[in-house]
Amino acid sequence: ACLTNFYGFDMATDKLKSLVKKNQTTIEAYVDVKTTDGFTLRVFCIGFTNRRADQRRVTSYAQASQVRAIRKKMTDIIKREVGSVELKDFVKKLCTDTIERDIRTACECIYPLHDVYIRKVKTVLDA
Repeated sequence: ACLTNFYGFDMATDKLKSLVKKNQTTIEAYVDVKTTDGFTLRVFCIGFTNRRADQRRVTSYAQASQVRAIRKKMTDIIKREVGSVELKDFVKKLCTDTIERDIRTACECIYPLHDVYIRKVKTVLDA
């Protein structure tokens, strides 16, 4: 039996602030997802654009349409990964960084990303 209730998860502020730098685009997305055991979670994701291997320009800013496309992919992957599992399995996925890896590889064709994280998870409704 479960002895503790999952309330939420938040990334440490100093870690989050150390990721933000100049000359890159910050892309954030959030989505409300219902797990198979009835919990409704609000999942926040953050990612940063990366320079391509052959790039000479110092800045790596994504266009607005690219940001929208990346945000759409982020929300689709989070909905697919979280909506198909129970809460305890989702917490295991958070620990192993599988969702972040999926987002990074899926968005590679739009714009290369680095430092993709699930930044925060809130429990909106309990089962």
